[in-house]
Amino acid sequence: MSERGSAAVEFALVIPAVVLVVLAVTEVVVVARTQLEIAQAAREGVRVAAIAADPAEAVSATRGALGELASDASITVDRPFVVGESATVVIRLPVRVFGLPITLQADAAMRVES
Repeated sequence: MSERGSAAVEFALVIPAVVLVVLAVTEVVVVARTQLEIAQAAREGVRVAAIAADPAEAVSATRGALGELASDASITVDRPFVVGESATVVIRLPVRVFGLPITLQADAAMRVES
């Protein structure tokens, strides 16, 4: 029995699986990076909310930190006017993972300073 060409056949069978794994890992890395970006933007927004009385300033700072992701993001700022209470910023961002729609969410809280 000849084994000529068996390596080429095995290679042809394995390549699609390897490509699929590489694409899956890439997709997961992109989603994880996006989650980290929106978490950082929420922290930036809540820092502004803790010192600025106008919640619109916190929304603006959050959108600035999000960059090009800001157009699709939903940003909610809860800023009480009592010093010592917690201000919160919540970001929801719809994304597609493997073609399926999911919503990434990040929130941050900080005590109001002034």
